[in-house]
This record gives sequence, C-alpha cells and structure tokens, in this order.
Amino acid sequence: MKIEAEWMRGGTSKCWVFEADQLGDGASLDSLLPRVFGSPDSRQIDGVGGATSTTSKAMILDRPAEDGIDVDFTFAQVGIEEATVDWGSNCGNCSAVVGLYAIEKGWVVPGGDVTKIVTRNTNTGQIIVQRVATPAGALPIVPDAQMPGVPFPGYRVGLGFQDPAGKTTGALLPTGSATDTITAGGTRWTVSMVDAGAPVVIVRAEDLGLDPARYENWLAGVELQLDTLDQIRRQAAVRMGLAPTTAAAARAIPKLAIAAAPADSGDRDAADINVMMLSMGRPHPALAITGSIALTLAARTPGTVLHHMTGGTQGAALKLRTPAGVLETWTEENDGGLLVGVDRTARTIATTVIHLPEALGSAAEEAFAGATR
Repeated sequence: MKIEAEWMRGGTSKCWVFEADQLGDGASLDSLLPRVFGSPDSRQIDGVGGATSTTSKAMILDRPAEDGIDVDFTFAQVGIEEATVDWGSNCGNCSAVVGLYAIEKGWVVPGGDVTKIVTRNTNTGQIIVQRVATPAGALPIVPDAQMPGVPFPGYRVGLGFQDPAGKTTGALLPTGSATDTITAGGTRWTVSMVDAGAPVVIVRAEDLGLDPARYENWLAGVELQLDTLDQIRRQAAVRMGLAPTTAAAARAIPKLAIAAAPADSGDRDAADINVMMLSMGRPHPALAITGSIALTLAARTPGTVLHHMTGGTQGAALKLRTPAGVLETWTEENDGGLLVGVDRTARTIATTVIHLPEALGSAAEEAFAGATR
C-alpha cells in the first residue's frame, strides 16, 4: 500500500497531512494510522512518527461541497506506546498547516496581502478563520516569519477560533461553576474547568509548591507530580462530561494547565500569566494552541482562577509565558461573533509517498499483541 502525504510543521508541532481520498478504503484509520506511524513502539522506529506527543500527529483534509467553508480537516493524535488514535480534540498548532496547504495545492487562490481561508475542524465542529500572509497576492518565495519556540522561519498564519466556547461539552464552564474542588493524592485542589478551543482544567502553580518567581524550575517540580496531576485531569474529565469514569478518560482531553501570575512587576510587563501545560501525560515543550484559547477565555471569565490572577484587567491581548517563550493571543469581533486567536508559522518539510508493505489487520494486531505480552 502506498499513501501520498505531506510532512509539515505547524507552530511548535509537526504532522503528516493526508487528503481524505489518499487513505484508501476498507482499512480502519484506527488500525491504519498507528501502523503508518510505527506504533506501538516508544521509538516508532518502523514508521513515520516522531516518538513525541508533538510529532505523532496527523491531519486529514477534505474539500467540502457547501458554501462558506474552504477546507474541512480532521485531527488525529496517534498513540506512541499504544496502537491507538485519539479523535477527541483538535491540535491548534497543526491547524496552521491547513490554510498553507490549501494555497500550495491550489485549493484556494491567494488574494491581496493576506489570504483568508475558512476552515472547519470536524473533531469539534470549530470554525477557524485562517489568515495567511501573501504579500502582493502570493506566498513569499522564502518564508520569513518568526515565532517563539521555532528556530527557523515559516509562513505567517493567523488562527482565529470563531465563538470557541463550549464546542466540545456545550458550555464554556461545563460544570456550571467558575471554580470547583477536586480531591487527588490526598489533597483538595481548587481548579477551573473551561471548554474553549479544547477542554482544559487549570491548576494553580502555588498549590503544587511551584514558585511563581522561579518559572525556570517548574519542570522538575511538575515531573515529580505527574501521577497526581493525571488523577486531577481524569476526575475533571468525568466532571466535564467527557468520560463516564476516570479510567475511561482519554489521554488527550481534557488538557491540564498549571498557571501562576508573574511574581514581580517586571515579569508582569513581559507576560500576564506563567503557564505550563501537559500533553499526553507529559509537560508540553511549548503550549497547545487550543489550550491557549481556553486560557484566554478563562482569563476573561469572572471567578476563574485565571481571572483572579490577572485581575480581569487584560485587554484584547493576553501574554502567556511558556517553556518556549511568550505567546500572545488576541480577541476581536467578527460578523457579530468573537474571534479568539493567535499567530503561528507553518511550512512544508517534505512531499513523499509512504510505503506500508504488509496487509493491514493481522500485522497490526500481532504487533500490538507482542508489545503487550
């Protein structure tokens, strides 16, 4: 079996991009994608996966017939040590490749200095208005836009999430409360559970013993408390209606964010919030963009832990300090609704044909059985 694909970077993630009709028929994507990526295997040595949560991702693109939407896309978070695919959320960083792909493949003709591509994420139903920089009506010959967390330039892509509140659970505050109490690891935790862009549970850094003045030391402290944080996240999944039991909670959602207000006025000039997010059970090297959308609306919502941290005084922009640098989100009115967004960069790394030598099904099942013996 041969599958045409593009390897692309979107923001601080990498993903394999497939057109829906390139994935063939008859083989379930839940079996196909893990085998293509080389899962289950912590190295993904016999596949195209990058063996990290930010590089074991796929985007499946289609061109809808209806007016008003240029591209539909489905995000797949492919398991690494498990032969699984999580379809329960979207990846905001990888979303940045969709508009660029549409222009590069001729699905959308550039117009003006900025080309607008209306995209729809099928996992959540979220409309994302993408604005790709096309000076003089074309992509620059050499990409020149920079962003924190990526050493080399790409094409600038603005991602505007249209009215993102409640796309997964039906409400910005799925429990009906701005704060809730969760008991995990023998401790009661005050958290905020917010659904915008993606469902996120927010924990105060101070409650974990992390010093807001020493953000650079958070990673070591977080690593020691991953089990407790996962207990919090799984309980939040049940409270938010995402899973019937803690054991049934997906690894990808809800996301968990650890946050604190900067300790001094100088830090507050650079960032409004210090944040570290977990992705697939591990500290994220930057920040999930869908999570940043949730944090932005949480900061605007009275009573949440983030609103208390910011004092509710932030304007249209929110500056989030992440392990990769400061990320700034923005809000604006659009056609009577609210766009919440962030600017990313993206570029195509390779165009290729992926070879899958054996028949699917028995090979995937045997690999999975061998990995679990």
